[in-house]
Amino acid sequence: MVPRYSIYKGLQKPLIYRGFKGKFIYWGIGSLVGGLVIGGLIGALISMYLGGFLTILLICSGLGYTFFRQKDGLHSKKRYKGVIVHPVQLKITYATRKKNSI
Repeated sequence: MVPRYSIYKGLQKPLIYRGFKGKFIYWGIGSLVGGLVIGGLIGALISMYLGGFLTILLICSGLGYTFFRQKDGLHSKKRYKGVIVHPVQLKITYATRKKNSI
């Protein structure tokens, strides 16, 4: 007899880690690494206290920006209201008019 396995229904859902979904996980990791690198460089070059403060500030602002961008959805698109008219930019030359008239 062939054993039956249940189908995992969560394959089409985005990956979620600590409140961040899908591509925003990478954005959060990027803001953490970027904040640490920039804060470390400033701490080494200018002042340790300024570097530590900027590290915390950059990480918090990057994660906050990522969190608020996530509210637009994984595939955020611009939504235009109203009618959009695309101008026609085709040029009819004498040669094309002559070919089409035959």
